[in-house]
Amino acid sequence: MVFIGSFALALALVLALYVVGASLVGARRRLPALVDSANHALWAMAGMVGAAAGVLLTGLLTSDFSIKYVAEHSSTTLPTFYKVTALWGGQGGSLLLWTFLLAVFAAVVAWQNRHTGLELTPYALMTLALVATFFLVMLNFITPPFARVFPHPAEGGDLNPLLQNYWMAIHPPSLYTGYVSTTVPFAFAVAALISGRLDDAWIRRTRRWALFSWFFLSLGNLFGARWAYEVLGWGGYWAWDPVENAAFMPWLMMTAYLHSVMIQERKDMLKVWNLALIGLAFALTLFGTFITRSGVISSVHSFTQSGLGPYFSGFLGLVVVSYSGLLLYRVGRLRSAAELESFVSREAAFLFNNLVLVGIAFAIFWGTIFPIISEAVRGVKITVGPPFFNRVNAPLALALLFLMGVGPLIAWRRATIRNLALNFSLPAALGAAVGGGAALLGVTQWYVLATLSLAAFVLATVMLEFSRGVNARRRTVNEALPRALSNLVAKNNRRYGGYIVHVGVVMAFVGIVASSFFKVEVKRSLGPNQSLDIGDYQLKYLGVSADETFHLERVNARLELSRAGRPLGMLEPGRLFYKLQQQPATQIALRSTPGADLYVVFAGLDPKTGLATFQVFLTPLVFWLWAGGVVMALGTVIAMWPDVREREAIARAWERQAMGLGAGESAGFEGEPF
Repeated sequence: MVFIGSFALALALVLALYVVGASLVGARRRLPALVDSANHALWAMAGMVGAAAGVLLTGLLTSDFSIKYVAEHSSTTLPTFYKVTALWGGQGGSLLLWTFLLAVFAAVVAWQNRHTGLELTPYALMTLALVATFFLVMLNFITPPFARVFPHPAEGGDLNPLLQNYWMAIHPPSLYTGYVSTTVPFAFAVAALISGRLDDAWIRRTRRWALFSWFFLSLGNLFGARWAYEVLGWGGYWAWDPVENAAFMPWLMMTAYLHSVMIQERKDMLKVWNLALIGLAFALTLFGTFITRSGVISSVHSFTQSGLGPYFSGFLGLVVVSYSGLLLYRVGRLRSAAELESFVSREAAFLFNNLVLVGIAFAIFWGTIFPIISEAVRGVKITVGPPFFNRVNAPLALALLFLMGVGPLIAWRRATIRNLALNFSLPAALGAAVGGGAALLGVTQWYVLATLSLAAFVLATVMLEFSRGVNARRRTVNEALPRALSNLVAKNNRRYGGYIVHVGVVMAFVGIVASSFFKVEVKRSLGPNQSLDIGDYQLKYLGVSADETFHLERVNARLELSRAGRPLGMLEPGRLFYKLQQQPATQIALRSTPGADLYVVFAGLDPKTGLATFQVFLTPLVFWLWAGGVVMALGTVIAMWPDVREREAIARAWERQAMGLGAGESAGFEGEPF
């Protein structure tokens, strides 16, 4: 099995190199047969990487400790579910998963574009294969996942206890999917720069890939925050950890890109900007990988024993220099005749939105790398903590929230006073009313008041847009309200799916602000039948219970929960002890409602006094952070779904192809997105 896995990775590397050469030569010499051969090689490469991943997974499931990776990250007592997640619990396995996803996406791109001619696709496949080549070199020569260990141990070292959580089954794969799928629009951007086809064809070809990447980056960040919330036992979900920052920055870049390309598609503007954004997004995914694997930072997310940092930093530098060179080479042909006509227009609102997103990303980037720079220059590592990130990003986040409300309602080209008054009077009045009402109820923090006012403003603009669209349909085609709403979204899914995403962002933003400003914490030691109060909740300590398996020991504290004297059930926070790694961990107890989360940590038990120590958090509205993420995901799925007109266009293109029209005559299909 080890031989099969190693041979599959070696063959995958050979195939990737063949794809690079065949795609380039086939495109340059206009040889469709050679490009087809590259497509077949790409599919074979995906099969080889998939076989290697299957071999490693088999080794984990069967506890084959002759494989060093299995011996280090699994054990005979590890539950089967976590043996599967151990595939991405270590260095070699996570790189193998990354490479497998990249190979699958490249194979899908080759299949989608197998009839689209030689202008863009071969160069895009060449770029995808070049990226895959780097990862396959790492897997074959630098960190091979099938390295052997002699003599093999009778028992493995087990998976890191912090990773033995169900969120780790979906957080890394989601984040990796978002990271890796960013390579597809980047590859087509490279193809556009190499081929000189600098219109928006590469954007239309990859529109859904960009949404797909943004969708999984969003889920990956959300699942990671939830993992930190449930596993680390500190009552929070985001600490501006360097690896958290590294995952957040590509999301910001892809958000900016998805807004900016609409300007290019509609106004033929911002061509250089869009190419720069997608290049930055891809570079930041590599930067995140460098941060995780270089060992230059300390984080619960990082592989501190890794020696891959220099290789990733070198590859990142090569990508940045090469892409920048291509962009500078073509910059003369990327200038647009169209110009921004007014700062009071939708184009300007989208541009300001982009500038704010890039500003947030730059602030996070600087705060992340500053400790590294300070240590390299002065020999002293200066820590940049949450106060810096909060202070810098808080006003930018408010500006972003404001622009989310302005963008949908302001006119294209140039807004008039009448247009502004007609569109914004009601949302502005509602926002002011909500802010004033919150102040009357005793809210004094200016940031909270501004957030509530702007949240109401944005929600009102979205409701106004839906209301106008539904009313227009009902007047035009005489549809009932539910059907009019359904058809409105179905026929304009990109637009209204985006509005639903905005609603989710507002929900999440309100949850973040409320949970940050109004969280209450109590830490107390209790004896049996003693109680503590937090908010209007009461927790009565009844005692402890213990259980044990081959894998771990568990001690749970039993707490009787009541609210205003009304019993609500039992909470059982626990302390875990993993036997193989001799490492303790926390198991929180959580009662979540839309109003607030009651979060209980069992900090320890004093055997002499019998006192149990508890740390309890009452966190308002954090539920809406997670609910907002679900709404964002729903809106993204709606935006990705092919609308009626698009399906008709695809059907017409396939019909033209079936009639035997040439590649040049079917070029209209070339731009159809995923």
